[in-house]
Amino acid sequence: MDTVVDESQRELVPLSAEEEAFVRAFFRALIIVPRALDADLMGKQHMSVNEYGTLMHLSEAPGRRLRMSDLAAASTLSLSGMTRIMNRLEALGLVQRERCASDGRGLEAVLTDAGLDRLRQAWPTHLHSVRRHMLDHLHAVDLPAVTTAIEHFAAGAQCDPE
Repeated sequence: MDTVVDESQRELVPLSAEEEAFVRAFFRALIIVPRALDADLMGKQHMSVNEYGTLMHLSEAPGRRLRMSDLAAASTLSLSGMTRIMNRLEALGLVQRERCASDGRGLEAVLTDAGLDRLRQAWPTHLHSVRRHMLDHLHAVDLPAVTTAIEHFAAGAQCDPE
């Protein structure tokens, strides 16, 4: 049986200067980089990063369709947040919602041909933005190691709160 360790019982070890610098830089990047990516897409494509991500996830799904709950999870959005994005994209004819064929209870988001065309149109802007704001700054970094570390951050953050 796993023993749950009370955080108040753990020894508090202050961050080293190197660790502190990393944490501060990481937090700053978490705020600044998504804003920059969003500004580039909005400025050139009149599309938010969340809208782009929604179209991208649907384009990669079998049959270009996903249950709304799965799409929200893939996009790391709440179901209500995904509904707002879908309302906008649906009004533009880029997606549609259909009852799930398998059970009829849930809704599936479906990428239309116009939505796929719109994604293809926005892709160069997004690619340029990602390279400029992120990848161009990683010359001497072991990218697979950084990727693994960030995946571990995300997995650890999904644990139940103590």
